[in-house]
Amino acid sequence: MPGLLEGKRLLITGVITDSSIAFHAAKAAQEQGATVVLTGYGRMSLVTRIAKRLPHGAPVIELDVTNADDLAALPDRVREHVDGLDGVLHSIAFGPPTTLGAPFLDAPWEDVATAIQVSAFSLKSLANACLPLMGEGGSIVGMDFDARIAWPAYNWMGVAKSALESVTRYLARDLGPRKIRVNLVAAGPVRTMAAKSIPGFSTIEDTWTERAPLGWDLTDATPVARSICALLSDWLPATTGSMVWVDGGMHATGM
Repeated sequence: MPGLLEGKRLLITGVITDSSIAFHAAKAAQEQGATVVLTGYGRMSLVTRIAKRLPHGAPVIELDVTNADDLAALPDRVREHVDGLDGVLHSIAFGPPTTLGAPFLDAPWEDVATAIQVSAFSLKSLANACLPLMGEGGSIVGMDFDARIAWPAYNWMGVAKSALESVTRYLARDLGPRKIRVNLVAAGPVRTMAAKSIPGFSTIEDTWTERAPLGWDLTDATPVARSICALLSDWLPATTGSMVWVDGGMHATGM
């Protein structure tokens, strides 16, 4: 029986370790028949080593989403491995220490600007870079952490995620005529390296496991990965500009 993503060519960003949501998404996508190309930044030797832990080894391309030269070169670098793309996972976020865990009122604009550029504006940058590869349409999926409320410790990253949600809606509007869907997966907390680096984030994690109606396993990224694969597949052909919650139902209950 063909997999959900049989024959799909996917670009997956944001793999840092094998605990990364992006790694689990790449693994699930390969298991469902996709050909996967990864991007990494900064720790390329680590990303290349982690890529070998996938069911099928995946090529790794260096990409700094704030670097115009990297973005311009991306289509040619991808074409070295596949002849086009059917889907893209944007799993990229970063905020300087002043924007996460530190007092909200103390963060300088320069740090906030970095958080917004890397975590929100980069979705537009990545989409633009991939357009030449998506001639027959496809799906772009971004990773979100529900930004409708003010979370403990999340601070300016929450603001950046609000911007990401808005960028998604505008991209969905503008890319719809090209048959490209743009959606977000709002995941509950998963103990990735990025999550562990946020001071005070454990407060959110503890509450989540207690209050999510379906329960929540902080160490299991599989539900998130499968939902990403569903959005990258052809099974949601009329869904765009949307946020899909994969959080055990926590968003419906509040803190």
